Parts: sequence; structure tokens; C-alpha cells
Amino acid sequence: MSTTAPILAPAAELPDWARQAVNLADLRLGAIPLTASDQFFAPLERMLKPEPAAFIPGLYDDNGKWMDGWETRRKRTTGHDWSVIKLARRGVIQGFDVDTSHFTGNYAPAVSIEATDVAGDALDTAVWTEVLPATSLQGNRHHLLPITNRQGWTHLRIHIYPDGGIARLRVYGQVTGVFAGLPAGSEVDLAAALNGARAVAWNDAHYGQPANLLLPGRGVNMGDGWETRRRREPGHDWCVLALAAPGVIERLEVDTAHFKGNYPDRCSIQAALVEGGTDQSLITQSMFWPLLLPEQPLSMDAIHEFTTQIVRLGPVSHVRFNIHPDGGVSRLRLWGRVGA
Repeated sequence: MSTTAPILAPAAELPDWARQAVNLADLRLGAIPLTASDQFFAPLERMLKPEPAAFIPGLYDDNGKWMDGWETRRKRTTGHDWSVIKLARRGVIQGFDVDTSHFTGNYAPAVSIEATDVAGDALDTAVWTEVLPATSLQGNRHHLLPITNRQGWTHLRIHIYPDGGIARLRVYGQVTGVFAGLPAGSEVDLAAALNGARAVAWNDAHYGQPANLLLPGRGVNMGDGWETRRRREPGHDWCVLALAAPGVIERLEVDTAHFKGNYPDRCSIQAALVEGGTDQSLITQSMFWPLLLPEQPLSMDAIHEFTTQIVRLGPVSHVRFNIHPDGGVSRLRLWGRVGA
């Protein structure tokens, strides 16, 4: 095995339609690779990994060069390869990032994507709709491909023509229908990505993205959270989050799992019910939102639960999570009731 350090693919420069969405094909949220016509060189599951694609020079396995993505063998018959994935949640798709990073002489020359909306995995009688027509690809690059279809989908069928590899597939969209039929008064996590919450804006994310705050479970390590650089000037760090739905927050959790010498000294939360405007305009507005949680001390590697400290603001749709002065937080949970 090679000891050469992995070469990581650069992140895509996301347009607004992707930056303001949730990756519905994220393994961490529960996306599932179901089946593929061929996975000879690299398994389908790797295409859904959340981290950037890596290339490790000199690393080979029994079938050839190790590649970080889904890669089929060279096709010597008619036809083309395909795969099927289940999205983490039913959602409306804004578009895709078809990433061929590190695939140069072995990338798929073209891709098309179909979608269906079914309960469970009953795909034998599924009706598939083309949401992305056949599109040419290039090697070693991100392909950011918006779509106009606004139906809700649960599964995707990815066609590659005729064979080859895709490093990552990101499916940017909005979770839909999560709270349909929910009994009145049910407590839900309004800050869960699986319910449709998303990170809107932030002042710094040097070591970890605010979207990690919204992931399920506890963080697996210090890289699985939101962490800012060391602040060398006055002030504090912050991020703005859009809740899954407007609701009344009744208890919250701030989890500093794995953050020991770098957890924030304190945190506070501002909140508001926002109507109109854009994500960019929220940055200025959020500075003047009322406090939902006044400044509270934090400790290392612990879950902090707050109930009596919460200010009763009524329904809110967005929060501004402030950490004083800087540092890292693994997860944020905002438990409450949807609506008034």
C-alpha cells in the first residue's frame, strides 16, 4: 500500500440554488445505494460519501487502481451502465453536482438521471421520470446542473454512457412532507437536516461547516462539527440557520462532543419569524433579532440542555447561533412544536 498522502478534490463553488439546499444523497442523512449494473472497479456507496473525493497515488486493489467513487468496468457489449439510489428523505430537487474529480481517462462521458416517488423500496412497478436529460461530462471537474422539475422524489436512477466513473453525486434539494400527518403538539427537532433545516450564512467555517450542526447522531470526531479559526480580534463567531418549519422552541441542546481544548467559552441564540427577503439579507437582520437563549457557559465534550433559560418568543423560523468568542460545536438541537 502506498504511503503517499491523499490528494483531496477542491470543493465546488456552489450557486445559490445548491448552497441554500440540503444534499439529499448524503450517506450521513440516510441515503442508500441500492443496486448497480456494475461496480467492478469501485462500489456505488463511495459516490455518496460526504467528504471530498481523494486520490491516493500508487494505491491498487485486486481489481486495479483504487478510485474514490463509483466506477464500472470497460463495457465490451451494447448498452450502458446504471445505478439506483434511495434519497435520505423525499425531497424537491433543485439540481445536481456530478463530480468526476480524479477521474481523467476513466470518467463517464455522459450522464442522465431519472426519478421516482414510491413508498419503501417497491421499485418493480415504479414509474420513472427523466429529470436530467443526457448531459456530456468532462474529466476531473464538478458539473453543477440545475433542473426545473419541482415534484417530490424518493429514488434516483443514474445512467452513465456507456461506462466509467463518477467520484461524487450530490443531490441538492429541499426535504418535503416530513410533518404531514404529525399529531398536534408533537415535539420535533426543528434544527435537523433530515427534517429540512439548513445552514444559511456564517462568518467563518475554517475547520468545519455549520451544516454539520444539523446532522443526525453525535459527531464522530472533531472534524464532524462547526469549528472556526482562532479569533485574534474583538467580537464573536456566528451562523444563521433556517429551521425545518416555523415553530415554538421549548428546549435545546448544544453538544460539544470531541471539542476539548477548543470549545467555545459561551454561546447564545437569537431568533425571529422571518417573512420575505433573501438569505443574504438575513445576515444584517439577524444582528437585531431578540435573544432566544441568553449567553450560557459551555464545557468541553458534553451535551448542554437548556429549558428554563429559553425566552418565550413564540413561533420562529430562523436562528442565529453565536459562539463566544470562537471554537467548535458538534451538534445543535432545537426541540419544539411546528406552528404557533
